[in-house]
Amino acid sequence: MIYAFKIGFLDISWVDVFDILFVSILLYQLYKLMRGSVAVRIFLGFLSLYLIFLVVKAAEMELLSAILGQFMGVGVLAVIILFQQEIRKFLLLIGKSTSFDKENILENFRLWKRGEQHREFNVSPVVDAAKSLSSSNTGALVVFSKSSQLKFYAESGDPIDARVSKRLLLSIFNKYSPLHDGAVIIYKGRIEAARCILPVSENDNLPAQYGLRHRAALGMSETTDSLVLVVSEETGEISLVRSGKFFHNLSSPDLRKKITEYLYEDSEDAAESVESEEATPTTEPATQELKEA
Repeated sequence: MIYAFKIGFLDISWVDVFDILFVSILLYQLYKLMRGSVAVRIFLGFLSLYLIFLVVKAAEMELLSAILGQFMGVGVLAVIILFQQEIRKFLLLIGKSTSFDKENILENFRLWKRGEQHREFNVSPVVDAAKSLSSSNTGALVVFSKSSQLKFYAESGDPIDARVSKRLLLSIFNKYSPLHDGAVIIYKGRIEAARCILPVSENDNLPAQYGLRHRAALGMSETTDSLVLVVSEETGEISLVRSGKFFHNLSSPDLRKKITEYLYEDSEDAAESVESEEATPTTEPATQELKEA
């Protein structure tokens, strides 16, 4: 074994260095995941207890090692029970960055066809509907997905499977419609389902003026690689959320541009699509770039 350096009587190899580095990265990611919640205090307490156990074991204090060892023996079960929500969120984040389903694997072998699935999707109906909903202070929640049907979330609502149109979106989010309470999921230019239940973010840094609709949009963007459109019922403000980041007070051209950029990301068709769907200039407020949630 090739040793990197020595610390006293310890021989440190390159494998040990990488081992410590990877564990540090993992612990830091877990801390970021739980930051802002009560769970982080439990996590730090459990980590401190485990470090004490390692020191006691290295010092060969047999009685204390035996007591702490018994506690550590059931520690895995305790962690699963105490951190079930955080573990679920962590696994969702891992699954978000990996592509195991058949459709995505086939798409990876056809890199030259990126963006083809969205070529027929006209963004104008969504932009026009959002503008109308905003002017009437009607709340709305629309999820755009370009890599997955989000079946888990779509199955929580009512299946629609229809082409996107302005009138259909206005009908769904009408205050007297039985489908208005929840989110609409759009995939490949079609409305998959309406009245869908989205995961609510537990981030404590979200401003108090944001209600459940914005928290649901933030939670969806944190757990999936999706773009979420929110129309505020109180102010009529149009926002987009992606990867835990808000884009507030969007005008119609800004909204069109960001949705198109998301759908055609890493595709040569992005610039052409933005130009072909360019809307009439407006005097609405420009984009105010957000706040990290």
